[in-house]
Amino acid sequence: MWRKASAAALLALAVGYFYYGSPDLPEQILQYISLPNFQSSSQSQNSVEQVISAAWETLITLPTRQWSKVAVGVNACVDVVVSGVGLLQALAVDPGSGLDHEVLHSKEDLKEAFIHFMERGAAAERFFSDNEAFQRIARAAAEYPGAKLYVGGNAALIGQKLATYPDLMVLLCGPVGPKLHEMLDEQIVVPPESLQETDEYHLILEYKAGEQWGSTQAPQANRFIFSHDVSNGEMSSLETFVASLDEFEPDLVVLSGLHMMEGQGRELWEERLKEAVLAISDISKDIPIHLELASMTDKDYMNSIMQEVMPIVSSIGLNEQELLFLSQAGEGPHADLAAWKGIPDVGQVSDILLWILEQHGRSEPSSEADLTRIHFHTLAYHILATVDGYWGNQAAAVMAGARVASSQACGLQSVDVSKVELKAPLQFHSSHAEPREKLSLNPAQPVTVWRRGNVTFHMTAVLVCKQPLRTVGLGDAISAEGLVYSELKTQQPF
Repeated sequence: MWRKASAAALLALAVGYFYYGSPDLPEQILQYISLPNFQSSSQSQNSVEQVISAAWETLITLPTRQWSKVAVGVNACVDVVVSGVGLLQALAVDPGSGLDHEVLHSKEDLKEAFIHFMERGAAAERFFSDNEAFQRIARAAAEYPGAKLYVGGNAALIGQKLATYPDLMVLLCGPVGPKLHEMLDEQIVVPPESLQETDEYHLILEYKAGEQWGSTQAPQANRFIFSHDVSNGEMSSLETFVASLDEFEPDLVVLSGLHMMEGQGRELWEERLKEAVLAISDISKDIPIHLELASMTDKDYMNSIMQEVMPIVSSIGLNEQELLFLSQAGEGPHADLAAWKGIPDVGQVSDILLWILEQHGRSEPSSEADLTRIHFHTLAYHILATVDGYWGNQAAAVMAGARVASSQACGLQSVDVSKVELKAPLQFHSSHAEPREKLSLNPAQPVTVWRRGNVTFHMTAVLVCKQPLRTVGLGDAISAEGLVYSELKTQQPF
């Protein structure tokens, strides 16, 4: 048995050597050594995971210049995590067919939206408009056997992740109630203006890969989030957040929570978004701003964010659904796709990332936009797209994000190669259309790099947890880790 395992490991190392030495091996040789067949043999697969994990440990290094103070805002809450199917059954709701709702008004809406996303294995977040009905559901969730309470809200979760680095001082602004304050890392500074008497609760309905309810079966593990959260919904902490920056003097600002305003209705979000843009514009130009996006359904609202907010931030983080919806809202590349089918095509993702940086970023020296970096994550792989000359250490940054996704999903501090599997494509293209470059993933050097115009793409595979324990907050951990390992360059770009 050990001989077979040794042979598999040696084969994986040999493949890595050949890939590294000659990434453009003729296709017939690649077929001869059958690299894609690693995915069909569990022994070989373990060896590939081992090679990638070992490479991460060697290649992931912190940048020369690191952040010392990071200010994070503005959405924070307490997450109640519960089995989605279990809670809906406890609420005496029968399974049926799925239907998406932009805003939830009842238990029936909740059931239909939950099924809609569960059958796709997709994450989503919705606003629940009826406060009384929400409070009844929240009580049932908190009392449900096995329900767990966690720190919630993108800003608070990013703050928690950053606080694991002892040399990093973290400021968190958002609606922080007594329960959340008690749960936050003691290293996190919360300004007195952010403290409030009651907590905001978000309900997170999780489901496992293969879980069934009625005729619906989940293709992969994920979650459906909903809340009746007015403080976060109005981004009421934003001005407090911006005002606190003068005293705190951060060298990086991380902003999230814009998606929460969507459920408040067009009149409110239109007015509030203008105020948000003015507040963000008050932040010193010397301080880079990272914007973390989340699930949205209103194309007009997403388009407004794209037109008004993205050009005044330096970096954004988003997943595959947010990326496609962004393209649909702005009539960008592949906007005719209704949804991704399985693992998103690398070439299509690359096209949309390039379009965002060209249309709303500083891909040309003449542009007045500030956006120069996009951190994209999906289950099987991550891509960091950056405008040349602005960011350093991006290979380490994209690998660090993938590593934390691989470990945290399994509830571990480090990657256990027996509990993860490679799902990323081993061969792909730099674009969906010609001219395009044929690219490969080399397990021994697990970052593939390509350029399109003034934009450089760094892509790495994720070692996907076979039995994930918790999917909530993975995107926030990925973005936080990617930022910790990123360095803003001081030299002139281009």
